[in-house]
Amino acid sequence: MSELTFDGAWTALITPFNQDGSIDWDGFQRNINFQIAQGISGILPVGTTGESPSLDWHEHESVIDKAIEFNEGRTKLLAGTGSNSTAEAIKGSRHAHESGADAVLLVDCYYNGPSSLELRKEYYEAVLDAVPGIHVVPYIIPGRTGCEMSVEDVAILAGKYPGVHVVKEATGNLVRMAKTRALCGSDFQIMSGDDDLTVKMMSNPEIGASGVISVLSNVAPAAVEKLTRNLLDENEVSAKHLEQSLSHLFSIVGVKIQNERRMPDGSTASVVDKFRNPLPIKTLMSGLGMSAGRCRQPLGKMTRAGVEHVREVARRTHDQDPSILQPIEKAYGVSIQDRIEDDAVWKALAY
Repeated sequence: MSELTFDGAWTALITPFNQDGSIDWDGFQRNINFQIAQGISGILPVGTTGESPSLDWHEHESVIDKAIEFNEGRTKLLAGTGSNSTAEAIKGSRHAHESGADAVLLVDCYYNGPSSLELRKEYYEAVLDAVPGIHVVPYIIPGRTGCEMSVEDVAILAGKYPGVHVVKEATGNLVRMAKTRALCGSDFQIMSGDDDLTVKMMSNPEIGASGVISVLSNVAPAAVEKLTRNLLDENEVSAKHLEQSLSHLFSIVGVKIQNERRMPDGSTASVVDKFRNPLPIKTLMSGLGMSAGRCRQPLGKMTRAGVEHVREVARRTHDQDPSILQPIEKAYGVSIQDRIEDDAVWKALAY
């Protein structure tokens, strides 16, 4: 089996949509070209950020095919093919592998909640056995799936299959990650699945993460890539500077906003709304003039307060370090400052 290295920044691509809800293929190609021009290490179509749960499987496979076509072999490509149905995951993984994806990302099965043993034997091993020669990246994110393959089962899987040599860790559990390093060995790769934990995961010698599968790199690929390279090169001064420049953006992967509801009797009640990925990043991208469009239902829009939070993050990031968002201007023909200051742009993105 050929070597495949996971390091640096890999972008979990959004899937852009047209106003009628169809996929914006021109925008998708523009986004991929932007990522590659900015030096990203890899791209991931149809992960969580790509709204995989609300794409039908024909669309799902079409996005992977188009990503491979638009990429033209210029950077590495990891295809999201996970499902809560093993048969569906096998079908999707075989398609991606035969189409030319470098590897597939399999998220732990959501909603039906298999045990760790069942995840390993009835899901991951089933895909690996059905598609010889495939590289599989387990994606551990219990906050989304309600289940979690244990570190022990990850280690067993990696010991049995050469195609399993990296995990995407989105548990937020640094103790678990250190255990992964201890059980899986120094050659096993750990990729951060949380932008705001990337520095901790890469700097901690007990974890030794090699990079991040990033949401924020949709808007700042060069900066996130440079951050990971500085960390790999142990350039702490430059890494710290970039971490500070990106710090405001870290707050928009998920946004919690307290909003008022008008009740049937005329009274008001306060409710905390949690706007989850990819809604905030697509809101930011649309606000800045990038190809994004709305999310697929049941995701919708943010409230005015939520949109204003995203807008303020863009303003603070641009004021603190214009180089972070500046590459967007040339790629999409916009002025970042003008877009940030245009009230009509942001008003249209809210309920």
